[in-house]
Amino acid sequence: LLVSKDLGKHLLEVEDLLQKHGLLEADISAQTERVQALNAAALKFSELEGYQPCDPQIICNRVNHVQTCLEELGELAGKRRKELEDSRQLWAFFQEMEEAEAWIREKEQILATKTCGRDLSSVLTLTNKHKSMLGELGSRRALLHQSMKKGEQLLAKKRFSPGGIQEKMREVRLRWKKLEEVTGLHQERLQEALNFFQFSAETDDLVAWLQDTYRIVSSDDFGHDDYSTQALLRKHRAVVEEVEKHRAAVLALRKQLALLAPEHRQGVDVQIRVVEVEQLYGEVAEVAVLRQQWLQDAMAVYRMFSEVHACEVWVDEKEQWLEKMEVPEELDEVEV
Repeated sequence: LLVSKDLGKHLLEVEDLLQKHGLLEADISAQTERVQALNAAALKFSELEGYQPCDPQIICNRVNHVQTCLEELGELAGKRRKELEDSRQLWAFFQEMEEAEAWIREKEQILATKTCGRDLSSVLTLTNKHKSMLGELGSRRALLHQSMKKGEQLLAKKRFSPGGIQEKMREVRLRWKKLEEVTGLHQERLQEALNFFQFSAETDDLVAWLQDTYRIVSSDDFGHDDYSTQALLRKHRAVVEEVEKHRAAVLALRKQLALLAPEHRQGVDVQIRVVEVEQLYGEVAEVAVLRQQWLQDAMAVYRMFSEVHACEVWVDEKEQWLEKMEVPEELDEVEV
């Protein structure tokens, strides 16, 4: 049993052999106590004085032989355990490699079927999932590093054929490298999609703001008096300031578009969208200038009306005074 060359063909078989070997070691340990007791009893016969049933030398030789056999058995058991433990390390290494390959295949299939989303919300969801996967990748990388270290230790022992170990390590390293490359490419695609949909969302927000602002600046309400027109002019100046602040965002659209991935920036729709935003901004800015001029004109008109009204009131007062004035009869009052 102890000189058997059967070291198992997979991890479960080696574990089973180790359990059986443990039972055998326990049996050897039990027999050791029995042999030691028998040897002690036998040596007493070699120490008898007078009548001796057997030559003392024969007894000593037999005891030494049995003791030597027992020690050899113990050495064989130790050697067998070491071989089985080494075999367990080997098959544990191969099992870890197979688990790593299975995990890599699973992630490769997931990455192969993954899309980059249809809108900003779906891209953000996929990006969060990809971050979780990167966390898994980091944990698995640490485990794989430990497994590779075990493989190097097995090679250093030189107890097994290095070919199978080296080949398996090479295969897993290549697959892992490919997985990291695919993961990196997918991350780049997600980032490109995220940039595109963020650009689209920002452009849509800008268009919505410009449309709302256009409705404001194209209003035909110029007030009904000096006070209301002044209030409208103050509001309009604030709108003009906002329009001017948005000029940089509109001008930056071309630069942002140039930074997008070719598949996104070369699309006809997105290029048309940028042109539409630029044209709409130009119209808003132009109409805003016109409205400001119209409000100023309205202000001038209402101020003129106010001054005319003041003149009319003064004229009315003087007319009433002149109409009511009576020519006095005395010289002093006439002169006054």
